[in-house]
Amino acid sequence: MNALTTRRAAALLLALSLLPAHAQEFTATTDPARAQITLPEPAKPDLPSLILIGDSTVRNGRDDGQGKGAEGQWGWGNPIAAYFDLNKINVVNRAVGGLSSRTYRSSGHWDRTKPFIKKGDWVVMQFGHNDTSPVNDNSRARGVLRGTGPEKEDINNLLTGKPETVYTYGAYLRGYIAEIRAAGATPVVCSPVIRKRWEADGVKVTRAGGNFAAWAAEVAKQENVAFIDLNEWGALRYEALGKEAVEKFFPADMPQETVHTNWLGAAINAQLVIAGLIQNKVLPDAVYTRRFASDGSDERPVVDARKVKVEAPRDPKLPSLVLIGDSTVRSGGQNGAYGWGERLAAFFDTQRINIVNNAIGGRSSRTFFTEGRWASVLEQLKPGDTLLIQFGHNDGARIGDPAGKNRGSVPGVGPEAVEDTRPDGTKEMVQSFGWYLARYINDAKAKGANAVVLSPIPHKDRWKPEQPRDFENYAAWGEQVARANGAQFIDLTMLITDAYRKVGAERVESFFSDARTHTNDAGAVFNATQVVEGLKRLPGQPLQGFLRPAAP
Repeated sequence: MNALTTRRAAALLLALSLLPAHAQEFTATTDPARAQITLPEPAKPDLPSLILIGDSTVRNGRDDGQGKGAEGQWGWGNPIAAYFDLNKINVVNRAVGGLSSRTYRSSGHWDRTKPFIKKGDWVVMQFGHNDTSPVNDNSRARGVLRGTGPEKEDINNLLTGKPETVYTYGAYLRGYIAEIRAAGATPVVCSPVIRKRWEADGVKVTRAGGNFAAWAAEVAKQENVAFIDLNEWGALRYEALGKEAVEKFFPADMPQETVHTNWLGAAINAQLVIAGLIQNKVLPDAVYTRRFASDGSDERPVVDARKVKVEAPRDPKLPSLVLIGDSTVRSGGQNGAYGWGERLAAFFDTQRINIVNNAIGGRSSRTFFTEGRWASVLEQLKPGDTLLIQFGHNDGARIGDPAGKNRGSVPGVGPEAVEDTRPDGTKEMVQSFGWYLARYINDAKAKGANAVVLSPIPHKDRWKPEQPRDFENYAAWGEQVARANGAQFIDLTMLITDAYRKVGAERVESFFSDARTHTNDAGAVFNATQVVEGLKRLPGQPLQGFLRPAAP
């Protein structure tokens, strides 16, 4: 038996020795180590699973932001699910707030999680924030012995009233690693996420005290498992963004909070975890929703608007149907993707009307305006033209998050504005999604053109009857702005959703060129058909006279 095998065997024996001698009696209490907490299970047990264990920085409370929306407290285990194709992998966040590497096990939460771990799964663990607590008290009794060695301490637990042997932080991590491997799964170790604590200069971030990050790295190296340094990587990210920007990552109503992030902060940490998984080649590429760069950001380039000419009407004397939007309206065949706007002309008599598709990939309602593309489109609009507006897919990017590529708009339709910093250091006041839509509508009306707002096309995994409707907020905001500003509205999300439900999953699967967003040629034709159906249903049928007698 070689040294590595001996060490793993010893770790497994240690893990077994850590198991409680008998089932624990759970009581209704605010202590999460003793409470019976309902945790998610794999949605599709036949698929491989990415299982997360840890504390509140991974899963906070009931994982609902305490009812405060994006400004509540969130762990990174929630936003990370958006990076994965949930038709190929389960993302199961079984972290519990308030627990340590010790009490996640001693409470019985680990025993309830293990049955869901099977061969071919991956388990990501992140502990440390609560491990610094006292080893023995009558409040939480969740602390561990410092270090990674074999030291142990026998105590009479003041909280439970029972004898317990407490081990080192490293010993608990090795115990999880051994049992995960025994189940045929792959373990991954994360250091604790960085705290929002600045040095006196206000420029450098204080790394984790107590060496828990270093100990996590040491155990990962000893056990030859992937390690993700959320402590160091998070500190570097915070330092690059600066103190003012980092404040936006934490709940606004809790200025003294240094650990628990809001949704934006959780999304930043999730991106770092993704970067670690990619760099360590932990998961196959096929389980991700799209390709990501090694820093966890979207690898797809945002099309350079300067290199894409603004399309002009073929015959300026004819009325034009002008389209503005993102890559779901025009993808240009990149990686086999086409938007519905590229297949719309076949439905119209182009000897009587121009079809002018000025959508551009990677744009939001905000960037289509701020980059100057709208000004060029507006210059060509004339009385009698019709403008179709479809944004939303990229508007959800987090303001202040570099991975969002300065695309996010403020949620809603109001006058609120948020300052954002561009890559060149200049500041931009970002308006609401509704503000940008209203600008397009009113600018078009001033030129004598009509405007129609369309809600975004649905994702491939968000159309089935048992699922909540896709883009609910953006559809509601789009309709509200259209009605308030004298435009018309088409709920394209639901038109396509209903059509998908009629043709079924097998055919819908054949409509996409990527995991969930971009359609291929067949999908573009199918969605264009629904756009035409929506136009036919508009009051007064303003474009009916331009349609071909027999649509393809």
